[in-house]
Amino acid sequence: MNVQQALKEITNDPLKPVYLILGTEGYLQQVIRNAFFTRMKRDNLEELNFMNFDSSEGNLASVVAEAESLPFFGNYRLVFVENPSFLTGEKKIADQEAAIEEMITYLKRPLESTVLVFWANYEKLDARKKITKALKKAAETIEVAPLAEAPLKSYVQQYLKKENVTISAEAFDLLLRLTDFDLSKIMNELEKLILAADPSVGITIAEVRNLVPKTLEHNVFEITEELLKGNSGKTIQIYQDLLLQGEETIRLNAILISQIRLLLQTKILMKIGYQQANIAETLSVHPYRVKMAMQQVKEISEKLLIDLFDQLVENDFLVKSGQADKELSFQLFVLKTAEKIKLAK
Repeated sequence: MNVQQALKEITNDPLKPVYLILGTEGYLQQVIRNAFFTRMKRDNLEELNFMNFDSSEGNLASVVAEAESLPFFGNYRLVFVENPSFLTGEKKIADQEAAIEEMITYLKRPLESTVLVFWANYEKLDARKKITKALKKAAETIEVAPLAEAPLKSYVQQYLKKENVTISAEAFDLLLRLTDFDLSKIMNELEKLILAADPSVGITIAEVRNLVPKTLEHNVFEITEELLKGNSGKTIQIYQDLLLQGEETIRLNAILISQIRLLLQTKILMKIGYQQANIAETLSVHPYRVKMAMQQVKEISEKLLIDLFDQLVENDFLVKSGQADKELSFQLFVLKTAEKIKLAK
């Protein structure tokens, strides 16, 4: 069940006795939590009818006992189970085996008056385990995995529409890039942007640039972008700004090596017919990073990328071995690269 279907059920329909909230998207998890609390408040749930357990503390037996208790002057008893690591391949907690068997027995015939919710903040569960099989059979599973690009954009756009706020296409693209297509980060940043935006104009690219912080990786991405355009002046300016902010040349060089490696790997995989999704899966990187890499390497030869990678690795060795000045080496690399790109054009 997806989040929209889940919200509709939790808000209006009879609640199921067991839910499994599976996935790592924190914002969507919070949306589901709020829906449960809103429903219980509407149904006049007494505080005594809500319990929250951290199962990593080895108290699963207490969870079962609470689930088996009848509600106190209400229709439901709401029981949250956080960090159910016993559903994964993690090391077992001592003395949990008996409690797990009790839980398996409970899941076969759960009380209709108890709403037992497992918050599994994991990418996947250990499907081989008896408890996992029992839970998946008994529970209504709500998927809260990180959203792919298309549904993520749709979700954010619908949220902005509900808030009656517009955003320019350029500002929207920049916001997604600066937040790494992470819904939780996006929604946090939108709070500031909505407050700062002029209602008659909406969220502009200037507001995104001013209010959404750049990570070091984003700055290095910008360095890479300007470098591959042959803009040596802009590249060195960004580099010097980062030095003023306290960043280290060696660290910048290391991230740049990683970025050029990604571009080279993307170029090679594109050459043999891989598409964006295949490349992302093969390299274990976010599809949007691959999308940007594919755009960047269109006009760049494989040979040039190999040369850049080799030069960066050599500079890293020379600097770390005390044979070269780190700042001078980096700036000479930028100037030489800009010249190579101009000649290639």
